[in-house]
Amino acid sequence: MINLSNLSPAEGSRRQKKRVGRGEGSGHGKTAGRGHKGAKSRSGYKSKPGFEGGQMPLQRRLPKRGFHNKFKKVYSLITLSQLDSFEAGQEITNEVLVEAGFAKAGQLVKVLANGEISTGVTVKVDKVSAGAKAQIEKAGGTVVTEAAPEAAE
Repeated sequence: MINLSNLSPAEGSRRQKKRVGRGEGSGHGKTAGRGHKGAKSRSGYKSKPGFEGGQMPLQRRLPKRGFHNKFKKVYSLITLSQLDSFEAGQEITNEVLVEAGFAKAGQLVKVLANGEISTGVTVKVDKVSAGAKAQIEKAGGTVVTEAAPEAAE
């Protein structure tokens, strides 16, 4: 019977630690697996990430194209059919949508006019399309767009 006192790893699944610099007879003596001369044989050797020994690094060899806007605002897109799953009269904010799993935490939220909405809900998000706003108000709800923190200057 197997219990904690007689457990052992399968034969050949574990290797012994390589003990370098313990004499020629070990097979890892003298240069201790570092080879002869050069920067990598010295103690204290460090290499920058991406350094390829003087060869032109990969990130400089590859062609660069386009433009990446680091100030771009990324929105979690919410449809009217997703808002329809909430109860009538409920106040829907970014936090409520994150808890429901419809939006990502920390992202701005925009409501689009995809699908139908039949319940009157209060929507307090960052952006709402004109079509979505019209349908929410037609269903008896209200829309409050919160100004993004960057725009409130």
